[in-house]
Amino acid sequence: MSWGRWYFAAQAAGGAAWWIAVSTVPAVRTATLGSLHPFLVALADVPLFVVASALAAAGARAAAVVTTVWTAAVMAALAVWATVTTEAGVGVLVMIGATVGSVLALCLVLLGRIPTEWIASGPLRFRTADPDGGARRHGLATVAQIVVFWGLFLGVLPLVIAFAEHRWRLHPPLPGPVVTASVVLGAVALVLASALGIASAAAMSSQGAGTPLPSAMPNRLVVAGPYRSVRNPMALAGITQGVAVGLLLSSWMVVVYALAGSIVWNCIVRPLEEADLEHRFGDDFRRYAGRVRCWVPRWPIPASAPVDAVSPPRR
Repeated sequence: MSWGRWYFAAQAAGGAAWWIAVSTVPAVRTATLGSLHPFLVALADVPLFVVASALAAAGARAAAVVTTVWTAAVMAALAVWATVTTEAGVGVLVMIGATVGSVLALCLVLLGRIPTEWIASGPLRFRTADPDGGARRHGLATVAQIVVFWGLFLGVLPLVIAFAEHRWRLHPPLPGPVVTASVVLGAVALVLASALGIASAAAMSSQGAGTPLPSAMPNRLVVAGPYRSVRNPMALAGITQGVAVGLLLSSWMVVVYALAGSIVWNCIVRPLEEADLEHRFGDDFRRYAGRVRCWVPRWPIPASAPVDAVSPPRR
């Protein structure tokens, strides 16, 4: 039996156990459903979540689709309910996890794999920037990307998550000194990580004749600036920035959001990006990857490490 079917089997068992707990333990019912009537919810959820998951585990592909769609719909509806009423916050978290698991399991059931290459398709498809665009144009594009991406991923989304954490009553009360220490640490980490991110973007734009965006990637392999000591300084900066924003907001959910993003980037985006770099730059990239580590900076910089942008991509 495939991993996808094993997941649906576990989901069916977990769903059945949860409904038994809802029926017998008031605290579980309150935390996950709030004031929603459990019988009315069970009328739809038991056949569409528990039974459909069991059928998916048995090999029914249609059931896998049904339970995945239902799980996502329940997650969205429960999030709205929790936001309006401040009830059932724990239930929202459970359903977010179940939705992510169901989607991944559905891919395994229908396709036999998780199609990670879809991430690098459409507007995010790996393409090199116009080599004749000029340093000024690449620099302005890089600045625009920083403003948009930092504004969205370090501003808007963390504020929404922190709001949900408070609204769903998932924010634990923290002593004043703990909050103060969290804010100070977050501010220092945010400044340092932002400086690293800006330095990395500047090196990519000035040395690589491109931008950090996948659809306008550098034309030359950049191994200058922060790239001399670590292969992924921008990703390292972004993850640290996300955690720092979580500390500034004293939000554990924002910290988890940042760490989850790091897992997605490392497991899905990074392999695709490095495969593209190896395809375009060949031995230059392989030598660079052999000398400079992916995540942990090397100090001092190895004497044998390359120091400048190297050859243009192979066509």
